[in-house]
Amino acid sequence: MQVILHAGLPCTDDDRILKCLLRNADDWRHEGVSIPGPSKYRKFLLEAVNSLNRSGTSDDTREIVLDAILDDEHTQVDRLLLSSNTFFSVPKLMFSGGLAFRKAETRLRILQQIFDRDEVELFLGLRDPATFLPAVYAITPHTDFHEFMAGVDPMHLRWSDMIRRLRDHLPDMPITVWCNEDTPLIWGQVIREMAGIEMTRKITGAFDIFSQIINPEGMKRFRAFLKENPNINEMQKRRVMAAFLDKYALEDEIEEELDLPGWDAAYVDMLTELYDDDMYTLASMPGVNVISP
Repeated sequence: MQVILHAGLPCTDDDRILKCLLRNADDWRHEGVSIPGPSKYRKFLLEAVNSLNRSGTSDDTREIVLDAILDDEHTQVDRLLLSSNTFFSVPKLMFSGGLAFRKAETRLRILQQIFDRDEVELFLGLRDPATFLPAVYAITPHTDFHEFMAGVDPMHLRWSDMIRRLRDHLPDMPITVWCNEDTPLIWGQVIREMAGIEMTRKITGAFDIFSQIINPEGMKRFRAFLKENPNINEMQKRRVMAAFLDKYALEDEIEEELDLPGWDAAYVDMLTELYDDDMYTLASMPGVNVISP
């Protein structure tokens, strides 16, 4: 069985990936793809991982976990899709100990031990620290940004460092990442790769994110274009989407307010530039698949 874990990050897709997967669950079930509802596994799986980190796994751990998540379905499951943006950490503790998501590799290692007969893959949406850090800080109980960062300098935050840690500890686990900023254009590919289906296959909700950042007239014209040009490939479709965004984008949905002390325009631009460089680093990292427009 293939076990696909989408682990966030927080303040990226806001559970829209899971919602889209669930909308297609009935269509994929007969192909051995299972997408359980989050109440089936999020709390249970994290508690199980924490407990097993102390006690270790046993021969029947896998069956116990599958029984809890899938009821009686798992005899027919070839691909299990799970999504939890707090699997690595709750937002308020994400820099605890002075390291981004310091428990990530341990929790993934336990998950891999639970599914020792299966192939576990990690999917992860990343985000520019210039917008990510203010967004996550805002949903925590912290009232001091430096306390939230726990000694981590935003200028030194590199997602490639975290991914490198995971690769060092779990060299056999395939990792797929993408920029949250690119999500409207690559949404269909992210969903299809998680589900393990062909890139040309139609899915429900392929333009969920795109439709939220373009005005209704633009979306109407875009759908009309697709109807008139049903055979364009994925790359051509993305170029068309980008062109429609240039003309019809909802600026209020794209622009983000940044309000942290000492963060002037130059500081924000530098964070974004470092993030762009970091993504190039990730693209050259063995075992890491970067989805890009």
